[in-house]
Amino acid sequence: MKRVLLFGASGFLGRAVVSAFAGNADLVCAGRGARDEPGWIKHDLEHDSLEPVIRQVRPDAVVNCTGRLDGTTAELVSANVLATARLLDAVSGSDIRLVTLGSAGEYGAVHARRPVAEDAPTAPVAAYGVTKLAATQLVRSAVDSGVDAVSLRVFNPIGAGMPAGTVLGRAAARIREAGISGQDFIELGPLDAYRDFVDVRDVASAIAAAALSADLKEPVLNVGSGDAVRTRDAVALLAKTAGFGGQIREAGAAQARSGAVSWIAADVSLAEAALGWTPRHSLADSIHAIWHEG
Repeated sequence: MKRVLLFGASGFLGRAVVSAFAGNADLVCAGRGARDEPGWIKHDLEHDSLEPVIRQVRPDAVVNCTGRLDGTTAELVSANVLATARLLDAVSGSDIRLVTLGSAGEYGAVHARRPVAEDAPTAPVAAYGVTKLAATQLVRSAVDSGVDAVSLRVFNPIGAGMPAGTVLGRAAARIREAGISGQDFIELGPLDAYRDFVDVRDVASAIAAAALSADLKEPVLNVGSGDAVRTRDAVALLAKTAGFGGQIREAGAAQARSGAVSWIAADVSLAEAALGWTPRHSLADSIHAIWHEG
């Protein structure tokens, strides 16, 4: 059984990844808020030296589920670019596989309404996407130099425990608040964009497959559902699932990291070929998990 070192195990994606590895790998979790129990190591990826933890764990694969969606430019560079660079340095010259997480934000605006493949042009519209693209480019360069690494471009992950910084996480939080206060409406930003919502459990299974695959040649792989769904429709399904019959008002501006992108979906055929992976959960499954397991 392979040994996997996982950074970010306590986060939204990381928790699902822990479940995906259960019974399939000898998992060691590292993070700032490490649990005081076997299988956990306290480590700050952005600041602590990686050499001691690599020597201690001796992993076959390293998975990084840390990163930032928002913050200052410097914070985004530190969390999304420098952390990746440090991990690449740590595994260079070894046979350790590194799995990092990129983003659909690397592509930017999609002008033709068809799923984007990994070789599509990249033109991120905000600092978040720029930093994610920079990290992916570092992975590509390292792979060209012989490092065993892959960047998984994750589209819009949704599911139980998702953060309020995402549109469906924010919608769920406001529906819950309305239920407590008796308010008959919630207010969100514009919901007319189409997004590729992918279940966090499917993302986790792709991460596990990438870490444990015997032979992985592709440096970049899309991880999405393959379908574009209007955000307004996804929020409406969430409201229906929650039994909320109030008004959903749209006001204000879209988030800077995604507002200029009106439509996007992933072409996941390369991930299917490289990993034998396909998404298995429907949007309804994911929405049910957001509301009933969140």
